[in-house]
Amino acid sequence: MTYKTAVILANVGTPDEPTVPAVRRYLFQFLNDRRVIDLPWLLQKFLVNVIIVPFRAPKSTNLYKLLWTEKGSPLLAISNESRDKLQERLGENYEVFVGMRYQNPSLKKVLQTIKEKRFDKIVVLPMFPQYASSTTGTISQLVNNEIAKWNVIPELTIVSQFYDNPGFVKAFSAQIRKYKPEEFDHIIFSYHGLPFSQTDRVHPAIKTVNCNCEVEMPEHGRFCYKATCYETTRLLAKELGLPKSAYSVAFQSRLTKNWLKPFSDQEVIKLAKEGKKRVLIAAPAFIADCLETIVEIGVEYQHLFEKNGGEKIQLVESLNANSDWIETLYQIVTTNN
Repeated sequence: MTYKTAVILANVGTPDEPTVPAVRRYLFQFLNDRRVIDLPWLLQKFLVNVIIVPFRAPKSTNLYKLLWTEKGSPLLAISNESRDKLQERLGENYEVFVGMRYQNPSLKKVLQTIKEKRFDKIVVLPMFPQYASSTTGTISQLVNNEIAKWNVIPELTIVSQFYDNPGFVKAFSAQIRKYKPEEFDHIIFSYHGLPFSQTDRVHPAIKTVNCNCEVEMPEHGRFCYKATCYETTRLLAKELGLPKSAYSVAFQSRLTKNWLKPFSDQEVIKLAKEGKKRVLIAAPAFIADCLETIVEIGVEYQHLFEKNGGEKIQLVESLNANSDWIETLYQIVTTNN
C-alpha cells in the first residue's frame, strides 16, 4: 500500500491587499496572539485594539503599497511558487500546501482540507530557520490544537528549526556569495528581533543580555533564539571564509528598546558614521523576501545609510524559490517522513 503525505509550508501571513481594512484585519489577528504579545490579557487587548492597530494600520498600509507587486504580496507569491516546485520534486505520493497562521490561505482551512482527504502523514515546515515562540511556536500550537480534535490523528512531524541544516547553510551562503562580499566594506547579518521577555523564558536562570552566545553556542542554546541566530552567522561565515572583522550581527523590526540588541538600524548608522560606504546586508531569519527585507532593509536602511554619509546598502535576496532551497526542502521532508 502507498501512503500519502501532506506537506505544509507554513508562514506568519500577509494582508490580503494593501488597504487599511485588510491590514487592520491582519494586524488584529496577528497582535492578539498570546504568543506574539504576552502581556497580561486585559492590557494586551487594550494596547492592541485601542492603540496599536488603529494607529499602526494606516502607516503599515503605506509600506505594503511599496511592497506590493502585480502578483500581490511577495511572501504569498514566493510561497506558492515554492509549493509548486516542491510538489514537482516530491511527486504523486505527496501533496504540498501553503498555510498562513494569520489571514489567507488560512492554516486552519488547510488542515481541514487535509482532514477531509484522509492523509496518512503530515509534515509541517514552519518557514523559520531559528525557533521562536511567536513564529514556529504559534504555528505548532495551532496545528496540534486542531489535529487534537480529529477522530483519526495521522502521524505528525513539525520541523522546529533548521538553521544548522547543511543544505540551508550552503544555499544561503550561495546567495551571499553572488554579491562578492569581499568587495564590501562590511556585512551585517540582520535577524528579526524579539523582546527580552520572550527570550528570557528559554533560559530563566540566565538573562538573555548575559548569554554568551555571541562567541559560542551555549549549553542551553538549542532553542535560544539569540543563540541560534549567532550560530547561524558563524556557520555562514565559515562557509564563506569570512574573518570576524568583516561582519556583525544585529536585530531589526523592534517595537521597544527592550528587544534583542544591537539594533540593525543603529548598526547601519554607526557604520556610515565610521566612514563605511558600501554595506552588504543578509537576513538569514527570512526564507522569503517580504516587508522586513524589501522595504525595511532595502528602502528604509538605504535612506538611513545615505543620510549619515554612506552610499550603498545592498540587500541579499532571500532563498525564495531557488533550486538549491527547493532541493533542501525536499531533503528535509523526505528525511522526516
